[in-house]
Amino acid sequence: MSHFARVQNGIVTQVIVAEQDVINTGLFGPASEWIQTSYNTRGGVHYDPVTNKPDGGIALRGNFAGLGYTYNASQDVFYAPQPFPSWVLNNKTWMWEAPVAMPTDGKIYAWNEATKSWDVIELASKPAQS
Repeated sequence: MSHFARVQNGIVTQVIVAEQDVINTGLFGPASEWIQTSYNTRGGVHYDPVTNKPDGGIALRGNFAGLGYTYNASQDVFYAPQPFPSWVLNNKTWMWEAPVAMPTDGKIYAWNEATKSWDVIELASKPAQS
């Protein structure tokens, strides 16, 4: 079985698991609207489904398609909606990048669009059990 994304006006409106011959029947709408996508592809790299490490496999269409993703027919890739206005689409990985790299110090961060910076997320500690 394969994953297929239904693309209407360049936007993914549905993702299903099916065989190519079922797609070709038109049962789910015009076959021309369905484009195969790989669950194991992200950032232009194919990952092993067990180890979650790059495995040298063929990366299919940039990223696994999701609802609301864009399909760029000229580049034959899927990419997510832009998360913030300041983020830029990397046309090699087809992933959005913040204008400032997220720190890699082990803390949890969230993007702050107003300041164009990363804010540390403080997790509430659990109360001691008695």
